[in-house]
Amino acid sequence: MSNTIYIGYYFKVAPLQPAVEILIAELGYAGFESFVENEDGVTAYIQKEEWHSGILNDIHILKSEEFKITYTFEDIEQTNWNAEWEKNFNPIVVDNICAVRAPFHEKFDTKYDIIIEPKMSFGTGHHETTHMMIQHILKNDFQGKSVLDMGCGTGVLAILAELKGAKPIDAVDYDNWCYLNSLENVERNNCKNIRVIEGDASALKNKNYDIIIANINRNILIQDMETYISCLNQEGQLFLSGFYSDDVPIIQAECESQGLKLKDVLERNNWVALRFTK
Repeated sequence: MSNTIYIGYYFKVAPLQPAVEILIAELGYAGFESFVENEDGVTAYIQKEEWHSGILNDIHILKSEEFKITYTFEDIEQTNWNAEWEKNFNPIVVDNICAVRAPFHEKFDTKYDIIIEPKMSFGTGHHETTHMMIQHILKNDFQGKSVLDMGCGTGVLAILAELKGAKPIDAVDYDNWCYLNSLENVERNNCKNIRVIEGDASALKNKNYDIIIANINRNILIQDMETYISCLNQEGQLFLSGFYSDDVPIIQAECESQGLKLKDVLERNNWVALRFTK
């Protein structure tokens, strides 16, 4: 495994909301890939090789007079990340049906119990987009369906899809750290029907799925939408998240222009998760 260096930014924010949500969204567009919210604000992480001195120039909320936001930053060795998560990662329960917890947490009495060692990957269930995608999966039929989890992060959504009876499942992420983390989590949850793939949308050539899950930022979704839809079987379902309610019109227009119909919308703290059918 490469010894990746991350830079951690420690933002103090007042008042917290909606500033923290806006800040996370803007940082995500700028290339930051992991976030830990806390009582003072949020810590954001970016790979050092992706960082440059003007990385915050386009973070508009930092210039807002409505909020007071200060920050410090430092290099973070990847090996420090587990301790960082153990300090900050609390278990969650979604709709009293699905628990997402770390190996060091007690088991929950829920129908689905998922163990995630998140490390540097995005997708613990804490963030609104992951939480809503879990809700979508819980509400819909996955039995015997072929599934793609695109931008799988920790693999939590692919793991839940298998628990709901889906097979086969491809979990794809371009980030090596997410790829390795998903492999670990798939094994940790004794999944037998998930294939973890390191790559981007180009890895989907000649593949077809009944259900596609994509929890990625808006720009990537729009860029790769044609590929996703071409891989989706007729009568298939496309679940999308990773963007704000303000982004829905452009996402919806892109999907509808390629023959999809919007069937379901979930919203949580201005983040949105959509379900389309083909």
